[in-house]
Amino acid sequence: MVSLLPRREGKELDRLRREMDRLFDRLAEWKPSFFRGEEGQWLPAIDLSETPKEIIVKAELPGMDPKDIDVSLSGNTLKIQGERKQETEEEGENFHKIERSYGAFLRTIQLPAEVDPDKVKATYKKGVLTLKMPKTKAETMKKIEIGPA
Repeated sequence: MVSLLPRREGKELDRLRREMDRLFDRLAEWKPSFFRGEEGQWLPAIDLSETPKEIIVKAELPGMDPKDIDVSLSGNTLKIQGERKQETEEEGENFHKIERSYGAFLRTIQLPAEVDPDKVKATYKKGVLTLKMPKTKAETMKKIEIGPA
């Protein structure tokens, strides 16, 4: 079969394809920065969901002791913070790859509705922190009549 591209251009396209393959291989090892805070920090992934009666937040915090996690609520703002401590290295252990992140973190989450802070339930199981926050009763909306000036 006869190539439609001159021999020289075909070689350059092959070289370009090989370079692109190398870039994609390196991209597979890259971690998106939105999963980390500042350089060296990590941010746990969260799920925020809502039912008619409550707001539920789940945060992935694998390898953490619940004593190292602080949760606070102020108005509609939920803060989850803590520190995942790095394990001590064994003597004679040579690492070939380190992908797990360690250090302090802070997640600030705006809740979509008012919740009752006295009725929040927090559980930690298999590396997942679950917060169930009952909503406060919705305020009734009052129509305001506009009178003449």
